[in-house]
Amino acid sequence: MKIKYNPKLKERARELRNNSTLSEVLFWKEIKNQKLGFDFHRQKPIDNYIVDFFCHKLMLAIEVDGVSHNFKVKYDEERQNKLSSLGIHFIRFRDEDVKKNSQGCVDFLKQWIEENTPRD
Repeated sequence: MKIKYNPKLKERARELRNNSTLSEVLFWKEIKNQKLGFDFHRQKPIDNYIVDFFCHKLMLAIEVDGVSHNFKVKYDEERQNKLSSLGIHFIRFRDEDVKKNSQGCVDFLKQWIEENTPRD
């Protein structure tokens, strides 16, 4: 399934990739280069939004929520509802959890993949 995106978001996504938070950098090190058997992308435009990490094959968006998300709860909820309506699953991690227990977050993701990947 091809997912459309607003091309005006490409430059903003590039800016976000170049100015990642510490927790995004830590998490990216754990999932890049198909370390978990799937291809993830950083700061991926989808529809009219940008998600922190996305795996097309799993239709999975991963968000690392820092302090800035405390002030945009309604926006995040609307965004997640819209993207979920496109068939995208969401996993949310708190910024401090990634910083303090990145392995636990990766283990949670591995478990999610195990439980949600169809067997051949």
